[in-house]
Amino acid sequence: MSMSHLLVEADGAVLLDTGFPGDQGRIRRGMAKLGLGPRDLKAIVLTHGHIDHAGNAAWAKAWSGAPVYAHPLEQAHIDGTFPYAGFSRVTGVLEAAGRAVTGYRPVPIDVPIADGQELPFWGGLKVVFLPGHTIGHCGFYSVRHDLLFTGDLWVRFMMRTQASPRVFTDTPELVPASLRKARAIGARWVVPGHYDLPDATQLRRQFEELCAERERPRPTV
Repeated sequence: MSMSHLLVEADGAVLLDTGFPGDQGRIRRGMAKLGLGPRDLKAIVLTHGHIDHAGNAAWAKAWSGAPVYAHPLEQAHIDGTFPYAGFSRVTGVLEAAGRAVTGYRPVPIDVPIADGQELPFWGGLKVVFLPGHTIGHCGFYSVRHDLLFTGDLWVRFMMRTQASPRVFTDTPELVPASLRKARAIGARWVVPGHYDLPDATQLRRQFEELCAERERPRPTV
């Protein structure tokens, strides 16, 4: 499952990714449990534009009036016009089917973001450009919480820890450098966009193990 994260502070909340189309009820219920309504949503921040992360962005913007923040290279993904190639053509087919079945609506990016920019949310949320999974894929690092959201750079799914699979990846050759960049931040917590158990300590350990395994020299034959 693609995860949406609600970042709550004293004067409202930020929605980090919006899930697959149809997750509106889950978002509303999660906010209501915290005593929050649409007027409390200050921003919708996207790691990337795949349908399972931007699927409810248009709805969330219409519901709350909150602006959408994302890297400008992700607009084609959000619009469903990205020219998939190679293995990732499968993703294009799956997304097209998803848009047709769910009535997905695209949304314009209101606030383009860039690497190193600090967004004024959650005590300061630094944009970390991590391309590979998509061409404009970004993570977000909170200095205050020492927590890095890495989107789909890596995933913990079906009891497996893996870097962005080639079939879902725009530019696989960029993934290793993005993993090294994320690891170099040295955040206490590292949270991906897909995980089976919400155990921050375990996720951090799994991320480190994945990075160490990928950096290990391969035996020659």
